[in-house]
Amino acid sequence: MKPVGIWIRVSTEDQAHGESPQHHEARAREYAKWNGWTVKEVYDLAGVSGKTVMEHPEAKRMLADIKRGHISGLIFSKLARLARNTKELLDFSDLFRQSHADMISLQEKIDTSTPAGRLFYTMIAAMAQWEREEIADRVKASISIRAKLGKPMGGNPPYGYQWKEKKLIPEPNEAPIRKRLYELFLANRRKGTVAKALNDAGYRTRKGCKWSDITVGRVLRCTSAKGIYHINRTRKTGDWQWEQKPEAEWGSIETEAIVPEELWNQCNQILDDYEKNRHRPARKPVQLFAGLTHCACGQKMYVKANSPKYICQKCHNKIPIVDLEAILRDELRGYFAAPERIAEHLQNIDKGLQDKERLLESHKAEVRKLRDDMARTHRLYLDGNLTSQGFGEFYKPAEERLNQLVAELPKLEAQIDHIKVSNLSTEEIIAEAKTLYDRWPELPVDRRRGIVESVVEKITIGNGEIDITLSYLPSSEEMVKSQQALHRPSAPIPRP
Repeated sequence: MKPVGIWIRVSTEDQAHGESPQHHEARAREYAKWNGWTVKEVYDLAGVSGKTVMEHPEAKRMLADIKRGHISGLIFSKLARLARNTKELLDFSDLFRQSHADMISLQEKIDTSTPAGRLFYTMIAAMAQWEREEIADRVKASISIRAKLGKPMGGNPPYGYQWKEKKLIPEPNEAPIRKRLYELFLANRRKGTVAKALNDAGYRTRKGCKWSDITVGRVLRCTSAKGIYHINRTRKTGDWQWEQKPEAEWGSIETEAIVPEELWNQCNQILDDYEKNRHRPARKPVQLFAGLTHCACGQKMYVKANSPKYICQKCHNKIPIVDLEAILRDELRGYFAAPERIAEHLQNIDKGLQDKERLLESHKAEVRKLRDDMARTHRLYLDGNLTSQGFGEFYKPAEERLNQLVAELPKLEAQIDHIKVSNLSTEEIIAEAKTLYDRWPELPVDRRRGIVESVVEKITIGNGEIDITLSYLPSSEEMVKSQQALHRPSAPIPRP
């Protein structure tokens, strides 16, 4: 049984409107019970401000339980109750994803423990990443403009220089060492020899570390020493990995030269000669369907170098890459975005939801009526119009019934939450699938690959036939059978 926790953070204002922490806990427990989960922990932050909760002891305890696997899901009433700080919400989301834990928000109807919820989350994450990259591109464009105008970009100055009044000027203690570095390299022609000589002389880098051949090479290549410093020249591609940007994006700032231009050119010509014959392997292309594409004969199909097709090495069955991607794109749109395929399923859920909501309203009305009756009885007793015996004979059974009605209320709400989560997740998937279909060509290849990995279980290429097995959602026939079909364990389901 899935171990889950319940997150309770009810503001003082909410409590004033009758939303007690006990009610939220009961509602979450009933939702867990409805799904067959076990509630292991309750994290109570009632009255705590939502501006920042990450450092609260209860939040730390919850995250520790997530990391060690004590709980694998967290139920909360709505995202604003988890945190109101956008950054913290994103941090929580990343931590949950890293620990393979689920987030269940009852009001937003997000339940990543369900197949539909996981697929919905995958699509939302892909689109969110796409939006973040769009913003990053705009930021990069502004950086390029500032660079071309020769405006300082900030950051650490190159070795041998310092920033002063937005200008690069030689740093008195480092500039002589940098000049000595060029002279040593011209004399010895080896970066490692230069590093050893500098270290033996007691010189260290700006951070106090010993010189290495990599550090020496980086300093030798920097043009600031000959009087011009290029900005916005490189980008980081990984840990300790950088690549050079197109020269059109560079900017430049004039500096006071530390070495003559001729000396700089001689040293860099030596470096060019060393690197001219070195072969650097090209970045391996990302194939959308690598490891997922199978031939009808049972063998996996691969894309050979410089080939535009997936090929079976056993029977030489093949299919063009662009054709397979177009087929998958149409399959996703047809499967998720065709209203006629899930209309009956949604109608069944809507009917059940309406019945439950009518029952809930009736239940609440009964609670209000009983409380009013009890209040009037109490007033009669206080005014002396009712004996203590008569009061007890009515009030005690009424109080017992009221407790029963109040205890049943979270159960009904949890059932409605359960239905709404399934229903709205499916509806959102339809909308997101259409957006995803429209923007598919604009998404980076690695993002498309991530979506394919999340959605596709297997692709089988036969003689003139293609069968795509989708991982998460059941087939259209199963979707219309019952609401419970959405919550069965995920398994490869043949395409209808």
